[in-house]
Amino acid sequence: MATPRWSLSAAAALVVLFAGLSIHAQPKSATTTLPLRSVRLYETGVAYFERSGTLDGRGRVGLPVPASHLDDALKTLVVLGSDGRTTVSGIEFASSVTVDQARALAGLPSEGSQSLGYEQLLGSLKGAHVELKTRSELLRGRLVDVLGVQASDVETCETAPSQGGNAAAAPADKPCVPQRHMTILLLTDGSEIRRFRSEDVVSVKPTDNAVASRLAAGVDTVSSRGSQTRRELGVLASSSGPVTLGYIAEAPVWRSTYRLVLSDSAPRGMLQGWALLHNDTDEDWKKVHVELVNGQPTSFLFPLAAPRYARRELVTPTEQLSTVPQLQDTTVDNMWRGEDASGAGGLGLSGVGEGGGGRAEGIALGSIGTIGYGAGTATGTGSLLSVGNLAALAQQTDAVESGALFRYVLGSPIDLRAHGSALVPFLHSMVSARRVALLDSPGAAARAAVHVKNDTNQTLPAGPIAVFADGGFAGESGLDRLKPQESRLVSFGAELDVEVNQLDDAITDDTQLYSIQGDSLLEHYIRSHALRYEVVNRNGSPRSVYLELPFVNNATVHGADALEYDTQAGRAIAVFEVEARKQRAVGLQVTEGLSRPRLLTSLTALQLRELAKPRKVPAAQRAILVEAARLLEQAQANQAAASAAERELRQLESDLPGLRTNLAAVRATSDKAAEQFVDKIVASEARAQQLREQARAQAKAAKAARRRAWDCLVALGAGR
Repeated sequence: MATPRWSLSAAAALVVLFAGLSIHAQPKSATTTLPLRSVRLYETGVAYFERSGTLDGRGRVGLPVPASHLDDALKTLVVLGSDGRTTVSGIEFASSVTVDQARALAGLPSEGSQSLGYEQLLGSLKGAHVELKTRSELLRGRLVDVLGVQASDVETCETAPSQGGNAAAAPADKPCVPQRHMTILLLTDGSEIRRFRSEDVVSVKPTDNAVASRLAAGVDTVSSRGSQTRRELGVLASSSGPVTLGYIAEAPVWRSTYRLVLSDSAPRGMLQGWALLHNDTDEDWKKVHVELVNGQPTSFLFPLAAPRYARRELVTPTEQLSTVPQLQDTTVDNMWRGEDASGAGGLGLSGVGEGGGGRAEGIALGSIGTIGYGAGTATGTGSLLSVGNLAALAQQTDAVESGALFRYVLGSPIDLRAHGSALVPFLHSMVSARRVALLDSPGAAARAAVHVKNDTNQTLPAGPIAVFADGGFAGESGLDRLKPQESRLVSFGAELDVEVNQLDDAITDDTQLYSIQGDSLLEHYIRSHALRYEVVNRNGSPRSVYLELPFVNNATVHGADALEYDTQAGRAIAVFEVEARKQRAVGLQVTEGLSRPRLLTSLTALQLRELAKPRKVPAAQRAILVEAARLLEQAQANQAAASAAERELRQLESDLPGLRTNLAAVRATSDKAAEQFVDKIVASEARAQQLREQARAQAKAAKAARRRAWDCLVALGAGR
């Protein structure tokens, strides 16, 4: 779709967005529908339609839209004129009503899901003037009531049929069975009250056009296809030149599918993009310009077309009043005797208002973590040791998208029948495409893949992709949304003739720094890998072997022929070039910056002295660790002394009951022996008190020493 050659100005364009517009002294003329010229399809499930043409002095342009799309059309309709003298008087259309309102106007049951039968339809005409036709007469009058079978008092006596099903063949003396019938009560124009069995009535027709119109509107709402009924918007405008009407409506989401034909001689490929379009309207598209927009403008549903009514507060008189006279069907005497003490209350009115709105939501994908090696409760990327940034490999080729929307304009107008679909090409371009063998780890099965780079200046929407190579179909996969200059690894099949085996991985850790984070001591260290692989290619052609590396991004890698980065997996990739039917021994030197935490409360003096041994740890930090170890050793000594005092105290406390028993036994026989036991008991109790105080003091000293040790470690800070 080319950019519209129209300009908006106060005199040239006006949009009227209310249904109750009154057009004065405007004769109703024949409606002309402008032809559909262009359609712009969006990823959000809406489409922007443009109709263009000349008014030719007719002054009324029709815009056919389904009833379900009326709200969208009203809130987005724009009228564009090219001559600067276009005037718009308004947009006129038949009022749209909600299901509940239409049924209420027609006197139908208010529950929108309740089915409508003959009795309900007739009941909606209560009080209306009707024309009632039976098999023998035609009457006019007002329909008073419709009595169902249970409420009706009209009965007929029908003889039950015989076993053969023939009522005429039943015995003459067989009793008849009373049958009730639905009854229609009519007050005729001659003031007669007539009642009719429903079986005798041929038809009932309201004579008031307003009643008939409301009944038709109510019946429309029970149709499952009511939302697809076409509504005609009449745009009252005048212009001496062409006029364009633009509006959005719900439309099927367009989807893309790709074919990639790989070159045998170069890392290039022909990328063909095809779009699947659907015309779900009742109108044939003829020579319509189509644009495919790869973007997501905000769009929402909003109830606009149907009339809305505000709620008003119901204020009732303070004095209790009834809507029915108390003496309408009783007397004062009856009321006084209590024979009829019923009363009637007032009637309340209520209304329901509706509102709508919308908002766009996005889905964020989390990053993929990398598992490290070595001791400690957890290992992660070291934030204080900057070794390298493998993720920067992807940033070298990624470009920043310059706009929110990307448009694909089909080369020529298309014809598409109503409720038809078409697969149309929207892209045909050479792109960088390198065929590779992809392995996620040594020893894993290799996968055939292609490393695709978006060399075009347009974003490629997501879709399935079929890969063709070696003169035929090679496999298929899915292509994620790809911005200009971004690259992606696309796996499309199995690569049976490529292997990568790991021969060795010599790991050394070199602690560099310590820091405190929360209640943990972080050890920051450099991990070095000396890896050796055997890469085997049994194919008859050379292969680029891509091996995913299980290392953190804070790393450097040397020894590969090239390095790539998989943004989806969040991993660096080592690239090895292997000739046809060859095997190759390769080596990698990898350096990672890692860290591992240790809980402060679980550290011992021995562990702290071990942590202080690495020579690359700053001298100030080694001194802190040694001092913390000394304090913990002091705390351990204090705790040992407290434990020894507690053990001796427990022994004394277990001996005291025996001493008291012996004292009681010898007191009656020997005062001297009793005095000896008394001296022992007193000495034991004094010693017990001394031990209690000693244990408390040593425990307190141990706790204080541990606290000083932790405070000492906190001095490590961020390690800088």
